[in-house]
Amino acid sequence: MQQIRLALPEEPPSSYDYGKRSSGETHGVVLTRAPVVALILDLVGYTEDQDLGATTLLEPSCGHGAFLEEALRRLLRSATHHGRPLSSLKKAIQAFDIDPVHVEKTRSLLAKILQEQGAAPKAATRLAEGWVDCQDFLLATIERRFDFVVGNPPYIRIEQLPPGLIARYREDHASLYDRADLYVAFIERGLKLLTPEGLLSYICADRWISNKYGGPLRALITGNHGVRCYIDLHRASPFESEVIAYPSIFVLGKRSEAPTLVASLPSASEEVCRHASRVLRGQEESSPELRVVRHDRWFQGDEAWVVGSPEHLAALRLLEERFPPIEASARIGIGVATGCDEVYIVGRGEDIEPDRCIPLVMREDLRNGKITDAGRFVINTTDDQGRQVNLERYPRLQRYLQRHEEAIRRRYVARKNPNAWFRTIDRVTPALCSTPKLLIPDIAGANEVIFEQGRFYPHHNLYFITSERWDMEVLGGLLSSRVALFFVWSYAVKMRGGYLRFQAQYLRRIRLPDPASIPLALADALRDAFRQRDFPRLDELALEAYGLPSLPSFDFVDTRAR
Repeated sequence: MQQIRLALPEEPPSSYDYGKRSSGETHGVVLTRAPVVALILDLVGYTEDQDLGATTLLEPSCGHGAFLEEALRRLLRSATHHGRPLSSLKKAIQAFDIDPVHVEKTRSLLAKILQEQGAAPKAATRLAEGWVDCQDFLLATIERRFDFVVGNPPYIRIEQLPPGLIARYREDHASLYDRADLYVAFIERGLKLLTPEGLLSYICADRWISNKYGGPLRALITGNHGVRCYIDLHRASPFESEVIAYPSIFVLGKRSEAPTLVASLPSASEEVCRHASRVLRGQEESSPELRVVRHDRWFQGDEAWVVGSPEHLAALRLLEERFPPIEASARIGIGVATGCDEVYIVGRGEDIEPDRCIPLVMREDLRNGKITDAGRFVINTTDDQGRQVNLERYPRLQRYLQRHEEAIRRRYVARKNPNAWFRTIDRVTPALCSTPKLLIPDIAGANEVIFEQGRFYPHHNLYFITSERWDMEVLGGLLSSRVALFFVWSYAVKMRGGYLRFQAQYLRRIRLPDPASIPLALADALRDAFRQRDFPRLDELALEAYGLPSLPSFDFVDTRAR
């Protein structure tokens, strides 16, 4: 089951349901394809040639039973082979789901399978009811340990949960850090419930392997466990319907000296998944379509997991050793978030004091390296010291805000601080408007960098870079190159269609030469190529600036010339 995040109501924890999410239907689920389920069970060793009746399997968020259906069929074939009666399988499976509808659907499915294999209806029902529990996995009292933990945990940002539930989850799960997705806690608790020789394998979004909120979880895993294999699914479609986030498969167990195997599936077909299973279990050689890379040394502590080729990782490490981070010579920021754009972003004709209106640029105003003035302004609600303005000094602004007071007060920031009810989420600093800066859209196929001379304030779907040490167009040339993209691509979240998130945490991964080390002629060439948007030339010049003969190849959707 795959869950897609939606806006969620603030219900009490007892009635909150993290199992009811889909790409468009509140009560739907997105099913994992059967070949992918089979691959995951193979990778943890849940195969019918083993005496599965003597083992225990946990599925923490069973949904409609995609994993349990295949697991049960394997368990029953194993029981037949090893002469185990049905009554001996009561403890073989344990599953959870918080949604009673999902629980009943899964129980019915398992009971049906049992009856197909000759079980009496009452016995089948009792077994299924014992296997599938209607509880919150993260809060349930679980006394035993499991040899196998498999499944597809929910995808929900922690801030979308009711505050009381967040506090309870954070108290029990140290890795639930910052604005983490809920699946982080599912990984942590699943690992805690493993037997010493047990294995955990989930299919879930890959964001945690490189971003900020995944740091504590990565440290927990590398400190106490081993990564057996990691499978990138960017090119595959592992679910029955489309999803937003790119998923991956990983297998975790006790620490060992064995190398970590990294693979990328070209598709989620039955043939490909079977081949991947045999290759990753050492039963078959890899093929050109399924290249498997051995990492003899996995990442340590909270290091981001860069799952490219050894050549890719070696080039990245070399650059990181030779050059300082971008913030040694530049500043990275994000544009203003208001909490209610329909109120705080206005046109030229609005009756508000002019010094309260700051010219605004948004993502849609950027075209082919140019900025279109769409006549938008963001209302500045603070004074030069960052304090909320006295509305009595701005009667026109006061009348405007009072007309929209109901919508403004509905914002979370206003409810949290009623005395500052009309402040924007982010403070507007007018000096930024007149500062020359580089603008970078949050989501793009490549590094779409645009020079803004100092006329506009960026909206929150744009990141900005300023510097007192760089000629901004020379810096823009370097940041528009494949070398700069190489850093971001190595760490950033990949989205459907190959697009990247150019968030500050990934932009900060960029390393830059010292501005003083760039020869004058090279700086002039970078500036000229940036103005002309000559990206092949910028790629050549950047290699020269970094002293590189070439870069390892990497896949990206080149939108720079659009």
